[in-house]
Amino acid sequence: MKSILILISGPLSLNPRPLKEAVALGRAGYDVTVLFVRNHAEGEARDRELMAGAPFRRVAIDMISGQDTPAWRLFLRRGLESARRRLSANLRLQGPAALGSARLLLDAARALPADLTIVHNEAPHWVGTRLLASGRRVAADIEDWHSEDLLPQDRARRPLKLLRSVERRLLTDAAYTSTTSRALSDALHARYGGPPPQVITNSFPLQSDPHGGPAGSPPSLFWFSQTLGPGRGLELLLEAWGGTTRPSRLALLGEPCAGFRERILRRLPADHGSRVDFLPLVSPSRLPSLIATHDIGLALEQAFIVNRDLTITNKILQYLNAGLAVVASDTSGQREVLARSPGAGLLVELSQTRALTEALDALLGDPDRISAMGRAARAAAEKIFCWEKEEPVLLAAVEAALLVPAPAPS
Repeated sequence: MKSILILISGPLSLNPRPLKEAVALGRAGYDVTVLFVRNHAEGEARDRELMAGAPFRRVAIDMISGQDTPAWRLFLRRGLESARRRLSANLRLQGPAALGSARLLLDAARALPADLTIVHNEAPHWVGTRLLASGRRVAADIEDWHSEDLLPQDRARRPLKLLRSVERRLLTDAAYTSTTSRALSDALHARYGGPPPQVITNSFPLQSDPHGGPAGSPPSLFWFSQTLGPGRGLELLLEAWGGTTRPSRLALLGEPCAGFRERILRRLPADHGSRVDFLPLVSPSRLPSLIATHDIGLALEQAFIVNRDLTITNKILQYLNAGLAVVASDTSGQREVLARSPGAGLLVELSQTRALTEALDALLGDPDRISAMGRAARAAAEKIFCWEKEEPVLLAAVEAALLVPAPAPS
């Protein structure tokens, strides 16, 4: 039995892509361990639900109390990590401390030998480069282009030089790399060379309870993310939705940033503000059925952020799976999806408020069209965008990677 080590930087419940990977590899007969940083109490509770009957094991690096690590050891670990981050920030160092608990992950990964280590997220990506240097066989999933992500004001504090160095090493030397869209694969290959990353979309197993029947009265629009905050297209959407005349409801699921909920409501006319529902985060197992209770899924990626333009996020594929009509901002990744999902959704320009308002109003006033788009969305999920189609691609990539000789230590 070949052993697979999967590295992530937070709970599995907030990392659906490596979760699907771990389940698929475990069921395929590999000995799978997921190494992660336990840094989120609510995420840990949801993780414990996910682990019931899971075909893999978890190994945690504790950063929160009340778990498996003695209080004194946790105190020392937190203090060391805090000192590393402060030193890195004060000296503007382009080192791993700027990526979070990277050195803790590296030490733990070195103690867990594996035939293949698959790294996800920023800190694990850096760990992957260190493991390659020590002669370990490593694969990398690049769900997001980290050096080309975030709003401009946030990028000023990012260790961009380090991130680019890590990306280059993984894309040229890893046993394989994977990403979420053809657009992102092509861009990464053009920037760094190496073999083009294998495209494995963020699709999910086909759910058994997709949206069916006519649109609700009034139709319900739905948006979700881990965080409800700026830079996600919501402000532009709300400006347009606030001008619609057809009745509808809007549901927003996520953990609000400080003051963001109030800012949202202030942007809306009173009659629209009363029709906004703020929903708390739910477990990954409950999310699909919750999405299916709505009619229109909002995928509002910002095209001026390179990563958000190129990637295909969970949202649009979850909406297809649930049988929702899709309203998607016009990004390269979302064009890629809707080009293969005829009739499932609208591509809109978020910055063109008046045109967006008119498009939303026309859709909200045509429940038969909403239902037809939902049926087309589900058909696209069944034929193309589901995990049942992507899992064999992952298994083939892993099987081939295990035949690649381990790199010579450098």
